[in-house]
Amino acid sequence: MIPGSFDYHRPASIDDAIGLMASLGDDAMIVAGGHSLIPMMKLRMALPEHLVDLQDVQSLKSISIQNSQIVLGAMVTQAELISSEELHEICPLLREAALQIADPQVRYVGTIGGNVANGDPANDMPAIMQALNASFVMVGPNGERSVAARDFYQGAYYTAREDGEILSSIHLDAPTSGHGSAYEKQKRKIGDYATAAAAVVLTMSGNTCATASIGLTNLSETPLWAEEASSILVGTTLDPDTIKAAATAAKAITNPAEDGRGPIEFRKHVAGIMVERAIAKAHSRAQ
Repeated sequence: MIPGSFDYHRPASIDDAIGLMASLGDDAMIVAGGHSLIPMMKLRMALPEHLVDLQDVQSLKSISIQNSQIVLGAMVTQAELISSEELHEICPLLREAALQIADPQVRYVGTIGGNVANGDPANDMPAIMQALNASFVMVGPNGERSVAARDFYQGAYYTAREDGEILSSIHLDAPTSGHGSAYEKQKRKIGDYATAAAAVVLTMSGNTCATASIGLTNLSETPLWAEEASSILVGTTLDPDTIKAAATAAKAITNPAEDGRGPIEFRKHVAGIMVERAIAKAHSRAQ
């Protein structure tokens, strides 16, 4: 289908973008890479009268790593995440996840900010950000504020971002040296959204798990941080029984929809398998 008519705006700075959003009000929508919004416009599920394109806002396109603090500009593309050797060295989970998003053509244009900001529970990066305990910085007419990724998602396509605000950057602490991480994703075909996926970040102290964090993709109306499942792993040797217990706890918080990816019980079953595989792989990488 063809989208409805709209006016197109391409501001050169974040201040200009905020000003446009304030003046245009509810009739305007932000577009980053456009891979989520444009299809919705073609289906007439989104009917903005104005599009504010952030492609020319250079301040949103940087990757900064200083003293183990990672700051990702919202307009950094998935391809740029993948190609950054410095970022891969300090937080390899981001590249591993980005390589499982769609295909190279999409990754050259699709942005990290767009992936986390629109509230689509099928997107991969929101669960990654919850597992990494990232925070999202929004800027708007009332200034700047930060929201934890674990508090940002309120429902399918509903987030803590307020009217007129623009997600400008993502902040996270680099996982500690010697950590292990993994993103396991079951999908119908290459480039598809997940039937179920799990992100795991953990650290070991000798043979004992010192910290653990588990995020889940496309298993509810929002991405999920499996807090109880994560805590089950801490203080253990990650033996098979403990891993199964964590997977069971993770499955218990899921509420997937029945759709073309399978019935509810199947998707929950797959979620448990993804959690077990991600824990085992993260553990092996932390050795």
